[in-house]
Amino acid sequence: MTHTGEKPFQCELCDTVFTGKCHFKRHMMSHTGEKPIHCDLCDAAFRDKISLKRHVMTHTGEKPFQCSLCDAAFSHKGNLKSHMMTHTGEKPYQCGICDASFTQKGTLKRHVMTHTGEKPFQCDLCDAAFTQKRDLKSHVMTHTGQKPFQCDLCDAAFSHKGNLKSHVMTHTGEKPFQCDLCDAAFTRKGNLKSHVMTHTGEKPFQCDLCDADFTRKGNLKSHVMTHTGEKPFQCELCNTAFSQKGDLKRHMTTHTGEKPFQCELCHAAFRDKRDIKSHVMTHTGEKPFQCGLCDAAFTQKGALKSHVMTHTGEKPFQCDLCDVAFIQKSALKIHMMAHTGEKPFQCELCDAAFSQKCRLKSHVMTHKDRRLSSVACVM
Repeated sequence: MTHTGEKPFQCELCDTVFTGKCHFKRHMMSHTGEKPIHCDLCDAAFRDKISLKRHVMTHTGEKPFQCSLCDAAFSHKGNLKSHMMTHTGEKPYQCGICDASFTQKGTLKRHVMTHTGEKPFQCDLCDAAFTQKRDLKSHVMTHTGQKPFQCDLCDAAFSHKGNLKSHVMTHTGEKPFQCDLCDAAFTRKGNLKSHVMTHTGEKPFQCDLCDADFTRKGNLKSHVMTHTGEKPFQCELCNTAFSQKGDLKRHMTTHTGEKPFQCELCHAAFRDKRDIKSHVMTHTGEKPFQCGLCDAAFTQKGALKSHVMTHTGEKPFQCDLCDVAFIQKSALKIHMMAHTGEKPFQCELCDAAFSQKCRLKSHVMTHKDRRLSSVACVM
């Protein structure tokens, strides 16, 4: 039948057809959920013996399929075959809708869903849907709180094995994905791919609501929320909400006071990894972000972006209550407090309150100066 193309076994629940009865039988289990083959070493169950055999190798560490061109080894012959294509550059699976091509048929299938919008794996606990079963599985753990992948070197735990693998590299310092155009290296292939776009200028993810475009799909998703006003990540300790999970995580440290990122050159500590990176540059004097219009240079890309606006005169953050506009979003936020009368920074030594933290800090020093003056008078 493989020669004739005949596929006599038709699934009554979907349109899939098969040449062999055994393949048809395995397929039917995807509808019934039946997994009769059990692992003796854990609770995992599978539809067929081949899948169990591959799974057992994750326990034994056995990887019998060795690449002849590098040190990579695999537990499955198909994975070796796909890996070999990274050496040859071969991508036999071509998308019929765009120019993208892939080394694996499954990757092409998932890619096509980005065109069709199909997300067949639906979460039973919320409205989220996914193109891959494993993404759904990881998502469900955000509801259950389950994090089965534990780091052996610290207390960190993860819902996804890939995240644990990347995390372990923060301990070992390993960065296997090297940029061919500069010295940058990364723990994840996806991060390298996004980085390379900073060289090529490519930004494939275009916003449908404005002219903004991005190197990463996640950045586009967060950007779209600035149009819709959606902020799905809510702080449980106050009413603040965020469009990104990482922003909520950073915000939570303002409640806990936690500053996990310690400078090795001084006693300074920070809530955010990006902040410590910029801080270290104050020791080294490094300012990698250079203005193309003058000699100014900066430690942060955002600071350069704001600076360039002083040349162009652009002020994108406009007050809705008056005609004032600002270069930075934070400046608009402070300005709005002049309209609302909000003064969130309260002095613990008197009733004074301020719209900015720096003004509170200066005010607190006036109490300190008074105490010193009083001591001098007594003496």
